[in-house]
Amino acid sequence: MPDIPQEYRWRLDRARAEMDRAGCDLLILDSGEIMAWLSGFTVSETMYRAIFLPREGDPWFVLRELDMAPCREGGWISDIIGYADDACPVTEMIAQIRDRGLGNVRIGIDFNSISWNPARMEAFSAGLPGAAFIDLRSLSESLRWIKSAHEIDLLTRASIIADKAMAEIVAAAQPGLTTRDAAAIAASCFLRSGADIGETGPIVLGKGSHEFLHGLFQTNSLTAGDVLHVELTPYVSRYGARLMRPVVIGEPSVGQYEAAQTLVALQDEQIAAMKPGAVVADVDCIMRQGALQAGLRDEYKNVTAYTLGLYIRTPRSSDFSRVFLPGQTWMLEENMVFHVYTTARGLGFSETVVVTPEGGQRLTRSARKILGKS
Repeated sequence: MPDIPQEYRWRLDRARAEMDRAGCDLLILDSGEIMAWLSGFTVSETMYRAIFLPREGDPWFVLRELDMAPCREGGWISDIIGYADDACPVTEMIAQIRDRGLGNVRIGIDFNSISWNPARMEAFSAGLPGAAFIDLRSLSESLRWIKSAHEIDLLTRASIIADKAMAEIVAAAQPGLTTRDAAAIAASCFLRSGADIGETGPIVLGKGSHEFLHGLFQTNSLTAGDVLHVELTPYVSRYGARLMRPVVIGEPSVGQYEAAQTLVALQDEQIAAMKPGAVVADVDCIMRQGALQAGLRDEYKNVTAYTLGLYIRTPRSSDFSRVFLPGQTWMLEENMVFHVYTTARGLGFSETVVVTPEGGQRLTRSARKILGKS
């Protein structure tokens, strides 16, 4: 039995509780994020890799031989099986399952995992004809919705970096600053402050109601009156905080000031309502309907919050497994963490927020107003 750190024992217990509910004897975990969450180590899908968790006994990791040493160094799982680059990963995995006496059991797998596909399902089914494969859809995300104290600490550290980088951009905000300059300031701050990487998030001109959120990064020189939309996404040990603010070059207009006040007041009310047991549609309505009723937007179709936590490089940049939208009947739970955001008239405000019994607690702490050097 390996020496399992307390944090990962908690995570193992959560995974095995889901196995018990589904009546599974073996769990295959193959998305990069869930592997990192359970073991402390993850690796790209250059070749297929997975963790195998039996209901009883120790988990084992199957991956390329090339990745065995970093897996041993970066995680706590000691039973690591490596295969050569000319081997078939699934064939090796099937052999391991059979050798461990689990070839005829109920095997749980998240059919919605980013790494699972019909070809793999077909190969595992053909190689294990006596096994039953149970669809634990979206388990890769749901196991991670509620954060431990350790995870919230990492998100807090990432939030502090976001606030620091925002302050450095604001200190440089004057005519002639370019969007590329601002991104360079943020990237440098991230790396100097202990973030995993220097990737910044969208830093673009703020124009329109919300379409600038995913605007293409370009080198735009800022002039008086321009709005620099800054979204910062630092990661600490793969845990990502997010923070958005509008930075105005010069003095904000009266209209900008009033719109910002309304957006912030509505979002403050929304964050305050983020208590355990709150129905998400009701919390979402505070921001969505408030902005529409205030005339800040003609329509409001995008989400007002989405899940934050552990991220790795995958085809998605955000975790939408839990979002704030009308019609969402699920309830908030303590220690869920969200990116809560709103936009209108070129202005975007967002926070990293943890659900507490007293309401949402902001982990990002930048001033909630239009920022800039006036």
